[in-house]
Amino acid sequence: MQVLPSAAAIWLLSLTSAFAFQPSSPVVQLHAARRPVVAKPITALSATNEEPATIQILMSDTGGGHRASANALRDAFNVLHETEPSRFPLPIHCDIVDIYTDYGPMFPYNNYVALYKIMAEYSFLWKFFYEFGSTPLGLWLNDFMLELTCFDAFQDCIARDPMSKTTTSDDSTPAYAYGQGPFPTKKTPTNKRADMIVSVHPLCQDLPLKILNSLDTNGESRSEGRTTPFVTVVTDLGGAHPTWFNDGVDKCFVPSNVLKNAAMDRSVKENKIVQYGLPIRRGFWRFGADYAGEPEEQNEDEEMEGVHHKPTIREELGLKDLPTVLIVGGGDGMGGIVAQSQAVGEKLQTLAASSSQSYQMVVVCGNNKEAQSTLSPPQTVWGSDIEVNVQGFVNNMDMFMRASDILITKAGPGTIAEASICGLPCILSSFLPGQEEGNVPFVEESGFGTYEGTPEGIADTVEKWFTTASASTAEGSMLEQMRDCALTAARPDATLDIARDLADMVLERREALKEGEKATAAAA
Repeated sequence: MQVLPSAAAIWLLSLTSAFAFQPSSPVVQLHAARRPVVAKPITALSATNEEPATIQILMSDTGGGHRASANALRDAFNVLHETEPSRFPLPIHCDIVDIYTDYGPMFPYNNYVALYKIMAEYSFLWKFFYEFGSTPLGLWLNDFMLELTCFDAFQDCIARDPMSKTTTSDDSTPAYAYGQGPFPTKKTPTNKRADMIVSVHPLCQDLPLKILNSLDTNGESRSEGRTTPFVTVVTDLGGAHPTWFNDGVDKCFVPSNVLKNAAMDRSVKENKIVQYGLPIRRGFWRFGADYAGEPEEQNEDEEMEGVHHKPTIREELGLKDLPTVLIVGGGDGMGGIVAQSQAVGEKLQTLAASSSQSYQMVVVCGNNKEAQSTLSPPQTVWGSDIEVNVQGFVNNMDMFMRASDILITKAGPGTIAEASICGLPCILSSFLPGQEEGNVPFVEESGFGTYEGTPEGIADTVEKWFTTASASTAEGSMLEQMRDCALTAARPDATLDIARDLADMVLERREALKEGEKATAAAA
């Protein structure tokens, strides 16, 4: 095949082009010519010590999971401050930034989101870049080019005042009116920066750590001297790219045994690795008003009979109380959702016609408006034997999952983690080579799903699972057994557990700074 050499040529050409834009090619000359580094105070504490603690969360919108994880941590900090004020007396303000889109100085760095969508559509491209980027040469080249081209720009991001930028309610764009003064990003000098940095993206470890070393040593070193806490929260599940792991971090949170081993293979010390689970959206956290309660203090069976009651949730969503298949295409609508829906719809109609049981199919198309239009009347007229509900982008996926009996989805880590919390058996329809590939054995070995790569195979599996639903054994039906396995694999407390550890770290940092100020004042 000529495709892979072509892809390699495009990638190397991009890097060469980026390199050519530099004022001089030798790295030593570039460093010597760079403007002087001005160290930024970690945080200027107010006299009353009531100023919020600040955490900058670095990510990129290459897929919806990174921002969703960042938002989940932000929400968890708010909940902890409200429900555990004695332990977390200060609010924590999160500065969530897509560092590549907002601060990437040139192509390809400032176009990562668009390039991600192209490579996700053509999986052979993704496979090539992922595998080459995992080699020693690929890792070195990525690290070299990032430092060469992005150091100054990313330093502007990390050094900015985290309180000077807010976001709109949908967390997508800055809440700032252009023309009303300078936008508070890299063009605006600041006199303080975040108390702690958290990365939820695989390409936000190596260079930010070097930048913090430089800032904390007033430009004297990029390899040591960091005092600002830095933490990685891995948002993959059954596999992860090597760039996730750097032993220079203070803590590395991983969701699975597989990734704990991957971190150790990359020389991250075991005492730095913490395993809780994936940070997921608030709607999937353990139910109950008392978020501070220990899990054993909460009655899971009572919750399942109450808040998780399927007929009640279906009624709230305007759905029929019928066996329900949920098909999701992710926030970006990827995953062949039209063909899958048509195949499953036809199979459910056939199954309903041959029995006295009716069925229901819910399709969530995300931002794929074309798919939503194609699957809706008048373009598609579904038979009278099934109920079909086609949605676009939804903000209550937790309710749709809890209203369903089977989930069809691409093998995204966040969706899998959310499904397990809902006790929802999964049919995985596709995966990105590399990190998502490992999510398939995670689901299959955990006992709550399988992989089917064709619409016909997916439809046959749905028929099999529904047909055997009434054939109970001593352990229950197939769907019941898978539901129990999903709940066993679930980690509904992971988000709050991670947030507690992070909050402890940032508040300890604030106390240390406060004591340092006292000591300085006493010496003066």
